[in-house]
Amino acid sequence: MTAKHFSSLGDPALKRMLQQGAVGILPTDTVYGLVAPALHRESVKRLYSLKQRKRQPGTTIAASVEQLHETGFSLEELARAAHYWPNAISVEMTTFSIPDYLKEGQTHMAARIPKDAAIIQLLEQVGPLMTSSANTPKAPTSRTIGEAVNYFGDEVDFYVDAGDLGERPPSTIIGFDEKGETIVYRHGAVDIETR
Repeated sequence: MTAKHFSSLGDPALKRMLQQGAVGILPTDTVYGLVAPALHRESVKRLYSLKQRKRQPGTTIAASVEQLHETGFSLEELARAAHYWPNAISVEMTTFSIPDYLKEGQTHMAARIPKDAAIIQLLEQVGPLMTSSANTPKAPTSRTIGEAVNYFGDEVDFYVDAGDLGERPPSTIIGFDEKGETIVYRHGAVDIETR
């Protein structure tokens, strides 16, 4: 089946596709991402098979702390993480209550609430999305939809074209140690001071 192409995150047809479990490429608040509805088991499995990498889980993006809690993240950790949101900061949290199909054996997973009105509006309508960078293993992240099409072709259901995202950096990734101190795992779109 031929992948559908959209020019807007607000397209009602895109919303319907995601509500039905579609997997595709769209502009996140940082880079182009390969996405699947986080609460659709088969869609997430499909996303992971497209990525073909050993450590599968990517980042869950959501419109609210409530959506992330429904996905399985703990309220205690979310309360700490929420200090950094909405922003292009992904926070690593424990996966004790996250379904096995999502965590794939990982003890920690990243999540964030983006600072982007169009993405938030979509997430409010379709629920949280599991995301991973739009590339195949060891290849550069897609800067354009054309590059994403070269990677995935019609193996995905849709593409949302937001133009050339250029050298837009990925999200900053942080976590917390046993004392609750912030650890920066990856410096990215947002500079933060650890405290």
